[in-house]
Amino acid sequence: MSTYRAVEVAADGSLRLAERPLVEPAPGHVRVKVEACGVCHTDAFTVHPRPESEPARVPGHEIAGRIDALGEGVTGWNIGDRAGIGFLGGHDGVCNPCRRGDFAGCENQPVTGVSVDGGYAEYAYARESGLVRLPEQLSAVAAAPLLCAGFTTYNALLKAGVRGGSLVAVQGIGGLGHLGVQYARRMGAQVVAIARGTDKEPLARQLGAHHFLDSTAGDLGDRLKELGGADVILATAASGSSMTPLIPGLARGGTLMVVGASEEPIEVSPVALLYGTIRVTGLITGSAIENEDNLRFAVDQSVAAMIEQAPLADAAAAYDRMMSGKARFRVVLTMT
Repeated sequence: MSTYRAVEVAADGSLRLAERPLVEPAPGHVRVKVEACGVCHTDAFTVHPRPESEPARVPGHEIAGRIDALGEGVTGWNIGDRAGIGFLGGHDGVCNPCRRGDFAGCENQPVTGVSVDGGYAEYAYARESGLVRLPEQLSAVAAAPLLCAGFTTYNALLKAGVRGGSLVAVQGIGGLGHLGVQYARRMGAQVVAIARGTDKEPLARQLGAHHFLDSTAGDLGDRLKELGGADVILATAASGSSMTPLIPGLARGGTLMVVGASEEPIEVSPVALLYGTIRVTGLITGSAIENEDNLRFAVDQSVAAMIEQAPLADAAAAYDRMMSGKARFRVVLTMT
């Protein structure tokens, strides 16, 4: 093969199928033959109109496949190894954040599908430091959404300090939230699912929620306080304004952990911060080794995404379905 198929963003913001030259990986990089790639809401950062002078970018950062070529200097990986590539494409190991062990904060880290080409393609390229080993128990399709959506919720709950018996509220039962409920329950938490209306209550309870709150029925802060106050609120909705009413429902010392991307502000009073000693913070995935911890946890605890599949040629329709909110709940592209 001298070329491979890839779906790239045209100047008008549409997704088009194209042929790309198949090249050898750069030093310190590998080439991965993609078997599956998740379609994530964050892909919207890439899929938009752009100047004709900009190169057409290939979206996608939930990539599962097998290594088929090694760049010079790559150690620890072999051709044929199963590998995943997530949102953060690999730290450089020499910048100040890396020297302090903050690999997710690397100042020179490529962002898969945003600053470098991603996985809406038959092949993808990545830094060795960004590779994630895939457990044999997970198929490529099952692993793909766990590399970003799953990892984001898993790591956010860990960093928020969830422990056995914590009251954890998960706002939004969608692509992130339906995984957040599962992770929180498997971590031993008492789980409160929050969604608009009551349509998702049966599913939320099936996924492991102990309680369900309709966000349109009464004051959410008061209702969370009636349950004892949330030690952690995992906010997954892409709406900052919908997160503000959750803050009064935090227990003393509680954390609002934001993983839903939004440009809207979250409002919190200094009094709440001072007297409640609460935290409002966020998280964007993490390092490759932490992602491997996530996948092992998912396998051991039977955490699984609800998935719709589509072939690579239908990437545009799959992306539109994801953006419409109609997908239940993750969309995964397959190459065969």
